[in-house]
Amino acid sequence: MTTTFQKRQKEMKRMEKARAKAERRAQKKLEPNSTDEEPLEVLTGPRPLDDDPLAGPLPSLHGTE
Repeated sequence: MTTTFQKRQKEMKRMEKARAKAERRAQKKLEPNSTDEEPLEVLTGPRPLDDDPLAGPLPSLHGTE
């Protein structure tokens, strides 16, 4: 009859886990903006070099500039 005891333990563990999860959800709902993460920053690519020939405007394909 140990299976009944094991089932009871398993069910109690499941209920405790569900209760803890519900508690975390409630806490998160009360404090939606509290995060430990740093705010995201917009990243841009590297600045073009001063002597980079590709950094300037592209030549016109129509022959009239």
